[in-house]
Order: sequence, then structure tokens, then C-alpha cells
Amino acid sequence: KQPEILKTQLRALFRAAVYGNLSVIYPMITSVEEVQRLLGIAEEVRDELANEKIPFRYPRQGIMVETPAAVMISDELAEMVDFFSIGTNDLTQYTLAVDRQNEKLCDFYDPHHKAIMRMIRIVTEHAHKYGKKVGICGELGADTSLTEEFVRMGIDELSVVPSMVLKLRKIVRELKDD
Repeated sequence: KQPEILKTQLRALFRAAVYGNLSVIYPMITSVEEVQRLLGIAEEVRDELANEKIPFRYPRQGIMVETPAAVMISDELAEMVDFFSIGTNDLTQYTLAVDRQNEKLCDFYDPHHKAIMRMIRIVTEHAHKYGKKVGICGELGADTSLTEEFVRMGIDELSVVPSMVLKLRKIVRELKDD
């Protein structure tokens, strides 16, 4: 809704990318048209920086898959972006129609729900079909009861708080190949 603000932010990110490994991720995606518009704006910024001869690097462009709509069109979205990150907290909330911060509804908030796991598998299959990586972020990334399942379904990355890294690394290293 505010492309000028987005352009300012992208300019800063593209300029900062010269100094390190940086990726841009767009949240709350619900349509192909939305991603087309975002990537179009990113290309405009790239062209403006090039024309102004300002040093920059065009970073990888990815999306958060955290709406059921994004899951359902993830095959189309995978063709458009460089990577996916599945936002499991929001995906669970929107899929199960449960406000996760409402104590009266907490019994209905189930991030292990079969529908959530199926959605993660679908997104992963679509991403890999197009050679794109997919990560998990949110509470499920650090859920050690799911680490093996995520590895087996092909999740490429788990985004977790630093205190969980060694624990998850140990679990992954101890997995046996089938």
C-alpha cells in the first residue's frame, strides 16, 4: 500500500548487501499478483541504483508462507522467488482460525495438527520441484519432536533461537539414513 516506503527500505537493503550475505523476505503473501508487484518494485529499485551508479547487490528474494492462500498457490509462487520460509505460528493461527494469544482458545491451537503438517509437506514439495530451498521459522522450528520429520520431508533450514542450535544439530547428526 506504500510503495515509496518499501522502495526506501529496499534501497537500504540492496546497498547493505554489498557488505554481507543478505536476503529479502516478504511477509503475509496471499497472491501471485502481490509477489509480482513486490518483485517489480525491487527491480525498479535495482535499476534506479544502477542508473545512479550507487554500489549495491541484488539480494535473493523470498517469501514467508504463512497463509493458507500462499500454501495453495505455492507451486506458482515457487517459480517466482528464490526461497520460502514457512511461518508456522501464523500459518497455524490462520489455518485453524484460532487467535493464538486468546487464552480461551488455546486448547484449539494445535501446531501439530495434521493439516499444518500436510501444508508444510506441500510447500516443501513445490519449492523443491523448482529447485528452491524452504525453511521453517516459528515455534515449530525448535520443536524437537518434529526435527526428524522435517529433515525427512526435506526442509532445508530450521530457524531457531541460538540456545536451540546445538540441541537440533545433535538430533540431525544422529539421524540414520533409511
